[in-house]
Amino acid sequence: MTDGLIFDIKRYAIHDGPGIRTTVFFKGCPLSCWWCHNPEGKEFRHELMVWPSRCINCRTCLAACPNAAIFLSSNSIITKRDKCQVCGTCTERCPASAREIVGKAVSVDDAMNEVEKDRAFYGETGGLTVSGGEPLAQPIFLHVLLDRCQDAGIHTTVDTSGYAEKEILTKISRKVDLFLYDLKIMDCTKHKLHTGVSNEPIIKNLKMLDRLGKQIIIRFPLIPQVNDTEDNITSMCELVSELRNVRGINILSYHRLGIDKATRLGKVARSCGNLSNKRLNQSRKLIKTFGLTVNVE
Repeated sequence: MTDGLIFDIKRYAIHDGPGIRTTVFFKGCPLSCWWCHNPEGKEFRHELMVWPSRCINCRTCLAACPNAAIFLSSNSIITKRDKCQVCGTCTERCPASAREIVGKAVSVDDAMNEVEKDRAFYGETGGLTVSGGEPLAQPIFLHVLLDRCQDAGIHTTVDTSGYAEKEILTKISRKVDLFLYDLKIMDCTKHKLHTGVSNEPIIKNLKMLDRLGKQIIIRFPLIPQVNDTEDNITSMCELVSELRNVRGINILSYHRLGIDKATRLGKVARSCGNLSNKRLNQSRKLIKTFGLTVNVE
């Protein structure tokens, strides 16, 4: 079975690897990062996203819902998430597009058709990037998709947390030209607190990919009051400095876009404070002292 569950396909992407790329976002992730900017990619299932700002209060959704999951409260339309079956009836009837289903099952052929549309723009460096969510959490679909791209001569990049079984990553790595590999928190206890999982398999898998000679760019999400300490950044740079095939570190600056999206999904979102330009520049300078190439995305 090679169908996958995705939540978006972004064409003409320029920050997801070299050149111009088509990025396929896989749905489902084993991590629960406090700062997640793609909360719609966390769950391994379809979800309902509601846009209150688009709602025209026509109340069409109330009559349409077959599960009585939508009701009025103080003249506001409320969705009771525990009753919602994500059937899509309300999204089909809403005239203002204030409701949408996040998540779409696609075949490898479907995905390849989208990738091929921009092939004329890829040149020698562009191609496919898979992101998420966590693409390694759908290994069969991912492997076949990468295999098809390899056969077609399309450059492949995998954007990953690195949290996966060693055997899965080893098999997938043969089809990958570049890894965008997340490093978040070096202390295992703090990593588990802020992401829900241990960082031990992540670090082991990173070292394994380096031994295999895979090209790697580290992505470091810089989160205020979480991982922006000198100790954490120093520990990360000490690890990266030992690796032979890391091409550099890209800092991902924290932003709050994920908070609004989480709210539209009916979830409670965390705010991690404000990232100042001063702190960003200090972090960049510290990384450079290790002789590492650093960019800010």
